[in-house]
Order: sequence, then structure tokens, then C-alpha cells
Amino acid sequence: MKEGANVILVPVDFEEASLKAVGLAKDLGAKLGREVVLLHVYQLPVYTYPGLEPALMPGFHAEVSAAASRAVQQLSAQTGGLRALLRDGDPATEILAAAEEQQAAMIVMGTHGRRGLTHLFLGSVAEQVIRKSSVPVLTVRVAG
Repeated sequence: MKEGANVILVPVDFEEASLKAVGLAKDLGAKLGREVVLLHVYQLPVYTYPGLEPALMPGFHAEVSAAASRAVQQLSAQTGGLRALLRDGDPATEILAAAEEQQAAMIVMGTHGRRGLTHLFLGSVAEQVIRKSSVPVLTVRVAG
């Protein structure tokens, strides 16, 4: 872990694996004297077609942002008032940027454990974070 860093960053997508990661991070944070910080990254879908400018319906971004904010604040309240961050963009990129900005000691994140073609086509945010992170990354997977 980074010397002097006091934050354990926990990216959350509200699925079982990331909720399990929050619990583990809270346990680690209590034992190591670190602050646990939740991070939710949302990404707006953009469709591009020849001759069509990519555009969103008016107000769509604000609605998605507000819904994401409500969800992460609700999770914060359910987990004892953990500090929560919200970012818009590519999940792996934003997780790494937030870890740097927060001077995170480590990242604890859930992984879906996809294999084969699903993994090939969807990629893995956790895998990208593990490969590029300058701090330790602990992944949590739900059995089954």
C-alpha cells in the first residue's frame, strides 16, 4: 500500500460482487485505520451512425446523473455514511483517475468473473484496473 495514503477506494456498480467488496473494504478500513470511499462511474450510451450527429435527448444526461447520484448516496447511507464520489466516463479510466486524485492506498472492487466470449466482447473493468493501477487492487467475486 502507498505510504501515507489513507483511502481505500471501492468502485461500485450496485451488483452483488461490488456490494460484497464494500463490506470487505469496511473491514479492512477498520483494521488498517483507512477511510473507505465509494466510487460510482456511469457512462452514457452514445450511438453514432453515418450522417447522424451523436446527440442525447434534452435533459437525459441530467436525469441519468441525478439517478446515479441518488443511488450512490443511498448506498452511502446504507453503509454507514461512507464518502461517495460520482464520475461520468469510461469506468476503468475514471477508477484509476479517482485512485490517483484520492491518493488511494488500495482499490477493492467486485468482479463479475466473466469467461470466454462474454469476457472477450465485454472486456473487464477489473482487469484493466489491475493492469494499470499503481496501487494494490483486491478483487472480490461472488461464488457461482
